[in-house]
Amino acid sequence: MNRKYYDTTVKMEAANTQLEFVLGWQCGYLCNPEREEQRITDAYEAGYEAAKEDDADAYTQWAA
Repeated sequence: MNRKYYDTTVKMEAANTQLEFVLGWQCGYLCNPEREEQRITDAYEAGYEAAKEDDADAYTQWAA
């Protein structure tokens, strides 16, 4: 198990981070291809880019 992936996901969920950001971060972290264009939201794109930049704290901008 990848501890960083798990710990970051738990932190984001505990902070009530928007689900789209969490999903984007998870997909970016796992190097999954991005969603098709019509399904990309601002939160998803921000999460995806944050993961690509190895930024585990960007979620705070998307937390409730």
